Amino acid sequence: MTHIGIESREFRQHRGFTLIELLAAVAVIALLIGLIAPAMSGARRRAATAACASNLRQLSVGWAIYADQNQGVIVPGRPGRFSNAADNVYFVGNGYQWRPRWFVQLGAQCGFHAFAQPSPDQADDNRLIVDGNRVFLCPQAPERINNRNYTYGYNYQFLGNTRFRGGNEANGFIHYPVKMEHLRASTTVLAADSLGTAAGKPASLRTAYREDGSSDPFAVSNHGWSLDPPRLTATSDYCDDNLRAPEHRSAPDTRHSGRANVVFCDGHVEHAGYADLNYVQNSDGSIAADGPGASNSLFSGAGRDDDPPPIQ
Repeated sequence: MTHIGIESREFRQHRGFTLIELLAAVAVIALLIGLIAPAMSGARRRAATAACASNLRQLSVGWAIYADQNQGVIVPGRPGRFSNAADNVYFVGNGYQWRPRWFVQLGAQCGFHAFAQPSPDQADDNRLIVDGNRVFLCPQAPERINNRNYTYGYNYQFLGNTRFRGGNEANGFIHYPVKMEHLRASTTVLAADSLGTAAGKPASLRTAYREDGSSDPFAVSNHGWSLDPPRLTATSDYCDDNLRAPEHRSAPDTRHSGRANVVFCDGHVEHAGYADLNYVQNSDGSIAADGPGASNSLFSGAGRDDDPPPIQ
């Protein structure tokens, strides 16, 4: 009898979980996951922000090397569109490209290339995918890989605008060449996360990114390779020269927890909001082309609130 009693006690001591105990364990695990998941998500966002900042620093090094190799002349937003077709094709380090945008041009001097296979064909210009090196892409917006609707915007109006004055080749460039030695590098924006022409629209009206390079002025990063300064005038150029109007202006994209990564000409990166850069944001989320507080002092290269160079 004693032997039977011992077996009974052992059986009771090693019984399985009851349904209530199992449900309680599941609830505790779910609670822990709920507590951990936001922290994990935040860590991923911070890592993406740091990686983006590192990419911008590397691009700034390439930008400085380009100027050093070109007698101090800064890379323009993109070369002018000349009437002679042969003048529109440039060597970019691993091949030839039709009117390469600022980031693509860095490859000829720097050894890292935006495209695995550049193309001298004008028809490929707006549909090429940036697939040569991950340094050209923002980890927080990995889908923004199109050559035209690009993830990083360049301060082209003040650093080098090779569009022709009045649209006429005979009139020369709007603002080019620009020399590095004339800049206050530590207080001049080079490039930043870009929202493209969507920046001029209320946030509720912005549409999805167009990876195929097609034009949609409401789309995120439409014409994103070029970054308009905070304050524009009636004679200013705009990022999209076919849509020169305040509602089609570009501006930084505050995609890193409400702030943008911005690289300056001396290579340092700041995590900045619109007010930090002297942009004016309206209550609907759109970025104004002018207004109280708008200033180009961080874009002009001279530390002053200069007007952008006029298009005429």
